[in-house]
Amino acid sequence: MKRFLSSTLLALLFFTAPILAQEARTISLQEAIQIALDNNYQLKQAENNLDLANESIRSEYADFAPSVNSSLSGGRSTGQQFIADRLSEPGLNPFVDVTSQSISGRIGADVTIFDGFNNILSLRASQQSKISSEESLQRAKEQVIFNTASRYLQVLLDLQLLEIAQENLENSMQQLEQVRAQVEVGSRPTVDLYNQEAQVASDELAVTQQENSLKFSKLVLVRQLQIDPLGNYDFVVPETEMEAQQSIGQEFSLSELIDQAILNRSDLKSEIADIKTLEYQLQMAQGSLYPSVSASASMSSRYSDQYSLPGQGSVSFSDQFFDQQINRSLGLSVNIPIFQNWNRMYNIQASKVQLKNAELSFDNSKLQVIQEVTQAYNDYTSYVKQLEASEKSRRASERAFETQQERYNVGSSTLIELSQAQASYVEAQSNYTQAMYNLIFQEKLLDYYLGKLSGDNVEF
Repeated sequence: MKRFLSSTLLALLFFTAPILAQEARTISLQEAIQIALDNNYQLKQAENNLDLANESIRSEYADFAPSVNSSLSGGRSTGQQFIADRLSEPGLNPFVDVTSQSISGRIGADVTIFDGFNNILSLRASQQSKISSEESLQRAKEQVIFNTASRYLQVLLDLQLLEIAQENLENSMQQLEQVRAQVEVGSRPTVDLYNQEAQVASDELAVTQQENSLKFSKLVLVRQLQIDPLGNYDFVVPETEMEAQQSIGQEFSLSELIDQAILNRSDLKSEIADIKTLEYQLQMAQGSLYPSVSASASMSSRYSDQYSLPGQGSVSFSDQFFDQQINRSLGLSVNIPIFQNWNRMYNIQASKVQLKNAELSFDNSKLQVIQEVTQAYNDYTSYVKQLEASEKSRRASERAFETQQERYNVGSSTLIELSQAQASYVEAQSNYTQAMYNLIFQEKLLDYYLGKLSGDNVEF
């Protein structure tokens, strides 16, 4: 029986293992960007800040409406009360213990007529704060897009380098078989076989190292996407060489790029909105020196079981609360600030300092943007030249390797010369691939510094 159960379990595991195996999820660049935008916690925080800014504006609009308050209170009291009628009767104490019950209610409204335009300025400041939050959110999205594209690009680069290393290993192994056959027939010395075996081992190590680099870059990309790190993912490789070759012909004007960056950068727009917010706050602080005018209206009523009218006795609750005890009032108040321990003047000076600091920070940010764009432009032109040079080097080293291989096959070249030519060709392939990806990366970096990145225009 136990043997039967064991056999059954093994059979189930054998047939269900392919089903339980996790299929690789294929992710393209655009899908990776969308996943990162959906999962990034910093974007969610920025969206929460934007929601709060919207609520702040709604609250500022509500400040223009009157504030309405109501109250209702009730009480019960017990104590001695002087009753004058008992003085006319001998032997009666005019002070008697009386328990009374009362209810009172009030509803009132207050409205600000003038407060140095504080409500208007506060509303405008909140609107600018919302603009700042929107631009901060946009810049945060651009940051996520750029980071995702950069990490995706690194995965693609490592894939290409792994293919080069595998192709080189395959060539070395084919060369090893050829050398072994030549050694066996005596046309080549045994040392060539040993040297080629060492070359194969070195190429195997290079493949292993590149596989490890690819795993690490995938792990970094998965972390950027904030998805399950234990999942199995395949990342789509787009056509890169054609895009890189087309980009060589692009020409940029540095002055125009700087103007675009200053005009488009969301972080600069956010700082401009912050400066406007501080300007409104300064006006609010200055407006505190003006008198404020407010109006009020209220209606109140009360009921007491001790309330009575001559000849009628006690009065009912409805007659008191809804008729006889009702009071109405209207009021207008003017508050003139004279001296408040220099607090208002301090607030004005503090607002001026904050505004000046924000303007200085904005000027520094513009200089930083100019520096970033200039450096990105210089790096771009440099990578264009590197790509052109590496392409020439790759073609030349490929011809040199093919020539050395033909010479070695006919016995007019040594294995050392062939190995050197092969190593130069592999290095030239790697340099070209890296130069190509560096140029693509630099283009995206330039778009990021210009504030032009979006999820739809990121392509390789």
